[in-house]
Amino acid sequence: MRSGPDSSPVRATSARLESRLMEINDLTPAEEQVWRAFPLGESVDFRTADDEDVALGGGWGPERTVRAEVLRALLLNGPQEAGEIASLSLEGARISGRLDLQYATIDHPVRLRYCYFDEVPRFYACRLRELNFGDSVLPGLTAHAMRVDGVLRMTRSRFRGVVRLAGAKISGSLFMESAEIIAPDAEEPVLQLNQAAVGDDLRASGLRTHGQIRLSGASVAGSVNLNTAHLSNPGDSTVDAEVLVVGGNFLLREARVDGWIGLRGARIAGRLDLSYSTLSNPGGPVLLASSTTMGELWLRQSPPMQGGLVLRSAQIDVLLLEPEALPEQVFLTSLSYTSLIPHEPAERRLTMLERDGDGYVPHAYEELAAAYRRVGDDYAARNVQLAKQRRLRGTLRWYYRIWGYAQDTTVGYGFRPLRACTWLLSLLAIGSLAYGLHQPPALKPSEAPHFNPVFYTLDLLLPVISFGQEEAFAPEGWYQYLSYALIITGWILATTVVTGVTRSVSRQ
Repeated sequence: MRSGPDSSPVRATSARLESRLMEINDLTPAEEQVWRAFPLGESVDFRTADDEDVALGGGWGPERTVRAEVLRALLLNGPQEAGEIASLSLEGARISGRLDLQYATIDHPVRLRYCYFDEVPRFYACRLRELNFGDSVLPGLTAHAMRVDGVLRMTRSRFRGVVRLAGAKISGSLFMESAEIIAPDAEEPVLQLNQAAVGDDLRASGLRTHGQIRLSGASVAGSVNLNTAHLSNPGDSTVDAEVLVVGGNFLLREARVDGWIGLRGARIAGRLDLSYSTLSNPGGPVLLASSTTMGELWLRQSPPMQGGLVLRSAQIDVLLLEPEALPEQVFLTSLSYTSLIPHEPAERRLTMLERDGDGYVPHAYEELAAAYRRVGDDYAARNVQLAKQRRLRGTLRWYYRIWGYAQDTTVGYGFRPLRACTWLLSLLAIGSLAYGLHQPPALKPSEAPHFNPVFYTLDLLLPVISFGQEEAFAPEGWYQYLSYALIITGWILATTVVTGVTRSVSRQ
């Protein structure tokens, strides 16, 4: 018999819901409420107060307990209502049993906020539109190769076990702000995002972890935000992000990291920002960024790193590095950068090169000098080149070091050419005074020119110029030894000047 024109659509909806309810036996009142809300996309909230502690959810009674099998039945084959968008939206519930959705395709948004899970949910290779565990407490999460067409939210979630998201593909953002992952007995990374792909941002400011975060091989189209995070894995890796690809920035500002950060081979299009952060891994590397390519690296307004800074073969466009933030040991072999800021005197920057654990690295000095030349500070660039020659001298045999000291003392390896004038004028004054007070006798008095102590001294000092004085007069006694000293000094001075100028000109 057909319904009359005064029949209500709500009555038909209720009839269909009652029919579907008959398919699930022994629903509790709480489960029945969730079941009825699902096809209408309505939210069910069992919370008794906004500030209740979800960690106490293990003691919640049947009035707010929902079996995982009921949720699974809803998501896989739940009732539908024409004109409505079905969704599972549940807050303040205890989920008993294991929510197992392996390989399932879920066409409805899944929002399980402020919920307490008795067992680890299993979403392996599952496909969903949206998944939200915000503010919930879970013993872990197994979701390898999961695909989310929207966003995955775990904001302020607390995990007491491993979160497995390796190979996951998330079209939107991954939200983990103020989340906490503590798995003290785990022998594997506590947050596994290796080979994962995030289509937008990975937002995890305020994240707290005890163990390793694995991001190796992952890609994030947007930015990675770990500002104010506290990452702890003392003596081991806190972030393993080898060959990570980030389309935006990698932010780790005002964070505390106990352990080392591994970014070997990573590519960060924007900046790696470690400003205001405390990084500590005594006895080992604290930032391992060998062969990394990034737009900018910021190390500023931070206490000195406790551990080594490894930037071997890294390529950086802008290196914002304050000398106060440097650790006691750095590794800079083959590091290249375009710009170094803030602008500091060469003496403050050279401290970084002197701490290089690889020893004397010529390339590091050349990079620093080139950075100064690019901003027009030739004086600082010459200071760096001079420091390079002095550092090189310490690696040579003793007889080469003697020649090095001579070049350094006389002309500063060619970078202090005015020193040659100073030496020349000083020796000229000494010789002129000595020979002016005691004129050497002429070899042939009848043919000798008028004696001039200044030009006589110049004749002794300058090996390639003759004023006719040296051949006409022969000093005696200690004045003869003085002439020998002036001749030898003149040759050394001339040779070092030529060597230094040649080095400087060839470099230019």
